[in-house]
Amino acid sequence: MSEENNDLMNENEENHETITKVTGMYKDWFLDYASYVILERAVPAIEDGFKPVQRRIMHSMKDLDDGRYNKVANIVGHTMQYHPHGDASIADAMVQIGQKDLLIDTQGNWGNILTGDSAAASRYIEARLSKFALDVVYNPKITEWQASYDGRRKEPINLPVMFPLLLAQGGEGIAVGLSTKILPHNFIELIDASVKHLKGKRFTIYPDFPTAGIADFTDYKDGLRGGKVRVRAKISQLDKNTLVITEIPYSTNTSSLIDSILKANDKGKIKIKKIEDNTAADVEILVHLPSGISPDKTIDALYAFTNCEISISPLGCVIEDNKPLFIGVSEMLRRSTDNTVQLLKSELEIKLGEFEEQWHFASLERIFIENRIYRDIEEEETWEGVIKAIDKGLQPHITHLKRPVTEDDIVRLTEIRIKRISKFDIDKAQQKIDALEDQIAEIKHHLANLIEYAIAYFERLKKDYGEGKERKTEIRIFDDVDVTKVVIRNTKLYVNRAEGFIGTSLRRDEYICDCSDIDDIIVFTKEGKMMVTKVDTKTFIGKDIIHVAVFKKKDKRTIYNMIYRDGKSGPTYVKRFAVTSITRDKEYDLTNGNKNSMLWYFSANPNGEAEVVSVLLRQVGSIKKLKWDIDFADILIKGRASKGNLVTKYAVKKIELKEKGVSTLKPRKIWFDDTVQRLNVDGRGELVGEFRGEDRILIIKQSGIIKTIIPELTTHFDDDMIVMEKWIPKKPISAIYYNGEKELYYVKRFLIENEGKEESFISDHPDSQLEIVSTDWRPMAEVEFTKERGKDRKDNMEVNLEEFIAIKGISALGNQLTKDKINQINLLDSLPYEAPEDTPAQDIEVIDETTVDNDDVNGAKNETESNSKDEDSTQSSNDGEGQTKLF
Repeated sequence: MSEENNDLMNENEENHETITKVTGMYKDWFLDYASYVILERAVPAIEDGFKPVQRRIMHSMKDLDDGRYNKVANIVGHTMQYHPHGDASIADAMVQIGQKDLLIDTQGNWGNILTGDSAAASRYIEARLSKFALDVVYNPKITEWQASYDGRRKEPINLPVMFPLLLAQGGEGIAVGLSTKILPHNFIELIDASVKHLKGKRFTIYPDFPTAGIADFTDYKDGLRGGKVRVRAKISQLDKNTLVITEIPYSTNTSSLIDSILKANDKGKIKIKKIEDNTAADVEILVHLPSGISPDKTIDALYAFTNCEISISPLGCVIEDNKPLFIGVSEMLRRSTDNTVQLLKSELEIKLGEFEEQWHFASLERIFIENRIYRDIEEEETWEGVIKAIDKGLQPHITHLKRPVTEDDIVRLTEIRIKRISKFDIDKAQQKIDALEDQIAEIKHHLANLIEYAIAYFERLKKDYGEGKERKTEIRIFDDVDVTKVVIRNTKLYVNRAEGFIGTSLRRDEYICDCSDIDDIIVFTKEGKMMVTKVDTKTFIGKDIIHVAVFKKKDKRTIYNMIYRDGKSGPTYVKRFAVTSITRDKEYDLTNGNKNSMLWYFSANPNGEAEVVSVLLRQVGSIKKLKWDIDFADILIKGRASKGNLVTKYAVKKIELKEKGVSTLKPRKIWFDDTVQRLNVDGRGELVGEFRGEDRILIIKQSGIIKTIIPELTTHFDDDMIVMEKWIPKKPISAIYYNGEKELYYVKRFLIENEGKEESFISDHPDSQLEIVSTDWRPMAEVEFTKERGKDRKDNMEVNLEEFIAIKGISALGNQLTKDKINQINLLDSLPYEAPEDTPAQDIEVIDETTVDNDDVNGAKNETESNSKDEDSTQSSNDGEGQTKLF
């Protein structure tokens, strides 16, 4: 073997010796690192609710606490004696604690959770512990200690927090393969829940966010993994062209919220004119709308397409015994409350021991001085002799003591000064002993009744610190927003009827309507074919298109009237049907299915209108009747797959529209669901009434504002609404209000003259306020007078409002109720009255509509419900609805 080969082998052997497998090291080191991040950085401990950095900050603030503010930079520097990480992480953690406004009393610019502005540099801002923190977080006597990371100092293993602090502040962290997200809860509600737990009662707690807003906790699942919280901004209508956002969802800020609104506007999902951010101490974002844009639909669109509604997924994970524990918020509260009870017990036991020691020495001191035992040591020359002499002198008097006398006790007696002995007052000494006995008895009573003591402790916290901590987030169940009904129609739809194409790119062809990029389009052809397809740039449907419109799913009020020829020379049939469910991009044959079938007549009717048409036959053979009328009101509404009713077996020359029809559908029943504060046609909540196209809803607010609106399902209702009912134009509204300018009560009755206008029916003085309002025909009220000094109270006065004042204009002042001072005014039961029947100008025949809808997915048969109507069914003619085609 050559020398070169030998060298190569030696080199390979050396390389082989240097190869080290890292699999084992990787497993050990990665696990160590993951454990460190989970336990020492990201996840809070269940015992006190703190992460390590937060605990060290609080411990450092206690070290430095002298009642005055300290520079945050100084606190951060002091914390670095305990915390092995840099100052930036400590300062950030401290700002987060300070912004929660519970443990730290802040001074300076600590940032703004509403706007997202960051805090000033730590050298400019100051902090000190809050009174609440000093009360519930610290007690060195019951704190377990450990050495700091460098062994130079002692730091707490856990702080003795006697409050469910983790739930009050919330906590969030991401570790290696693990995360936690505990939402903040309400201070007062946590205390109430702790008290209920101590009493053995059930409780339920829900998050409460510092940014307020409205939240739906239906799927909260006690804060466990898999739960979900929907949070919305609080949006109201300032005027017809302006919306105002006054509260925002948790984890957002005004900057991110405005950015999301602008992005949605750029994408064409919503349409806004401009946004103003006037946020300071409170949120105020003004959203200005272009004229003609519905504020109610825009509110829903903001919830659907922007951060005005977000979904938060909680994840309850804490550290217990150096291990991650997945736990719900109710169990967290129970464990925290039980831990507080044990801490209170430890605190009481320590106090008991201290008081018993004080009582023991006070008793020894009294025996020592009162029996002049100090004189027994005058002849002693050694220390041992002194100790023995005192011990011997005490023996006859210590039988009532609770523990033996130790040498340490005797040494303390020798340290008593002569001056104190000379001024010793036996009565005062006994009073001190009696006071100590009372305190010992009290503590023993608390220990014997520990649960009652803990309940009193929580109630004291609520009394001392609960002011101003009421719930900010409104709890409400949300109604889902249908994005297809609130999206802005941001593109235009065109059709080439002859070639059979529809799409948004056919700008040279016939314009049909505005649509959005998420709409479905329904198309009918002359051959009797129907298809529903997604909006696209260009889609082939089939030649000879006769009708195109935006398709509304589950629309049972748009009725299609059709007359068709079966085959090339077959009989002619008439049918009426609704299209409620389909398979997208599938071609449906609305005829009997024979080749060369064609439509003679077609119309789409958004409110079930039934027109009259004339049928003209060709002169063939001995046919006597060549023309007659068909009223579609006589045709039952059936499924789209039905064959229809026979019109004639003979050849049709043409069909003409003779008379436009009126709706054959029953009035639509509308309910109001108070839980979600929305109208619906599904029977949820309280029935408002049956509505035809021209009917309106009457709304009266506590502020004295009155208006009537068309009952659209997208309508939002204000919190101060006190009356909401179907409006009867001839029924008067009666009201008693306090006129702030004249400082008197007035009665008025009026009718609404401007049905589409929002008006105020009380004076605009700031002190004016509405007392009672009634929409009954003959309302009665009772007036209770204020008792004057030295006089008997006047008897209550009953007022028949119908007789008290005639019907006047809405802007009239009204008649003065009384000059006497009024304590309160109550509505009584109204007098009986038979309201006049509302007879329509023309009798409308209402037929029962039975629709057999052969759904292609499940073949189920559905009945067309006459009281169901999609709120978008009354659209402009640009939507292609209400079209009539003659062939």
